[in-house]
Amino acid sequence: MKALLMSGVMAFALLGAAGGASAAECGNVTIASMNWQSAEVLANLDKIILESGYGCQAEIIQGDTIPTLTSMTEKGQPDIAPEGWVDFMRDIMDKAVADGKLVYASKSLSDGGVQGWWIPKYLADAHPDIKTIDDALKHPELFPAPEDPSKGAVFNGPAGWGGTVATTQFFKAYDAEKKGFTLVDTGSAAGLDGALAKAYERKEGWIGYYWEPTALLGKYPMVKLDHGAKFDAAEWKRCNTVADCPDPKKNDWEIAEVDTVVTKKFSETSGPAMDYLKARSWDNKTVNTLLAWMTDNQATGEDGAKYFLKNNEPVWTKWVSEDAAEKIKAAIK
Repeated sequence: MKALLMSGVMAFALLGAAGGASAAECGNVTIASMNWQSAEVLANLDKIILESGYGCQAEIIQGDTIPTLTSMTEKGQPDIAPEGWVDFMRDIMDKAVADGKLVYASKSLSDGGVQGWWIPKYLADAHPDIKTIDDALKHPELFPAPEDPSKGAVFNGPAGWGGTVATTQFFKAYDAEKKGFTLVDTGSAAGLDGALAKAYERKEGWIGYYWEPTALLGKYPMVKLDHGAKFDAAEWKRCNTVADCPDPKKNDWEIAEVDTVVTKKFSETSGPAMDYLKARSWDNKTVNTLLAWMTDNQATGEDGAKYFLKNNEPVWTKWVSEDAAEKIKAAIK
């Protein structure tokens, strides 16, 4: 995680005492909760911290990436998108920031959204020579295909996913078929999860497409394989993500930028609350672990946020002022 310093929080607190911005200026705030687990828990985390630590009146509203970010750009609502996958509408978002409508407050996920080909940690530990996709493809015997164990298998996602298209193209680019592998269509998200979990529980070989942050990688430690190539944006757009492109090249997987996006108005009127949002960022390992706990305990986003605050004090207290931290600790007892 990029460590985001919080000296601005303390400085702002001192200014408030001298008649500058105060926590009361935060006022009413709307927070978008997207329809996936990590975004849901982050929205609830922001709600608790902004209300308990900074005196905001926070309301969570349901959203999704494109509708929420479009509404913020055009209507100035909601005030905060805690986990904005801005690459889905990069040109529009950058223009909205340049036009003074929106602000990128911080990197929600300091590592970004990470996709690629993964192998189980126990296999990586047992075979330290396997660090790249090419390394893994030298050993089809370690990744037996379910229908034909004489071949290796690369497990793919379901039809319709961008990651599925990219994996299919990488399968071509790395000559996986010639190296004794077959590409397995898992049919659905549940099928992909099930294949990974089954292999892990049996301590069998597995290689395939996955991403983080996710609950599954919090439960089953995996190692992402290096692509052995630098990221080439032009090649990524030309062929790695185009299903019918016949000649994909080796390439790294683009890391998705995931930002906390706020309206310009909120950034200018929220006082110290904005300093919290500028500082609040967590890494995928932290999120994976939290999501795994939520899944195992059938926890809601609010449950997950409270659990995180109670069990990760050294992490979140770096995001807030000392005064806010004490108020938050009192609120979650």
